[in-house]
Amino acid sequence: MKSNNEIGLFIKNYVEDALGDFSELTWAYVVLSKSDMSLNFYATNYPEDWVKIYKENRLYYTDPVVITARNRLTPFEWDKGLIVNSGYHYTGLFDQAEKFDLIKGSTFVIHDFNNNFATLTFIITQNSKPEIVKALVQKKGDISLLLASIHETYLALAYPPTENINKVDKKTVFTKRENEVLYWYSVGKTYQETSIILGIKLRTVKFHMSNIVKKMGVTNARHAVRFGIEHGLIKPEI
Repeated sequence: MKSNNEIGLFIKNYVEDALGDFSELTWAYVVLSKSDMSLNFYATNYPEDWVKIYKENRLYYTDPVVITARNRLTPFEWDKGLIVNSGYHYTGLFDQAEKFDLIKGSTFVIHDFNNNFATLTFIITQNSKPEIVKALVQKKGDISLLLASIHETYLALAYPPTENINKVDKKTVFTKRENEVLYWYSVGKTYQETSIILGIKLRTVKFHMSNIVKKMGVTNARHAVRFGIEHGLIKPEI
């Protein structure tokens, strides 16, 4: 199983790539336990100082956005006026968050079979582009599906199967060139960029990726990266 730091780096890159224009917003993907509200995982571009305060003070236990999300299935918008638990208002948390301009946003929610719930939150400020804010409302369904895809990827990395159904010989599975192609694709490079880095033709990159997919028994390049991370098959380029 990969460490949270390794998973965190991969998920952050994955989310930023998947969000497209929405990545311009301040966002956070967070996974918490439904049973005790403990923080299992997060990936975010929130200010580092706020993340430190939030974690060290375990503010997720009293965060009204988190508490609301725990009992929701649908997306919701929030601001400093958000009230939960029969009228109790956690003004202290919002007072701290206001220093970082984190007092208004839109949150999407998903619940899973591991008794977790995950949120994907976008912060809205006066500097947010109106067309992007409007798209958050118009594309709620698409963003909810995106959250499902992100969370599915997280689960595959954080809870790998105990039985290796597609058992692979780590020493012989890839040629040197196949490993290079898989590595550069796993860190976010396109086929075109990979061809330039390796000094080979675009169709050659695609040929190697096709072989990788076949050897792994997966359906596409993205699944190949996920499987490679799960089983420690991706080796850094030296």
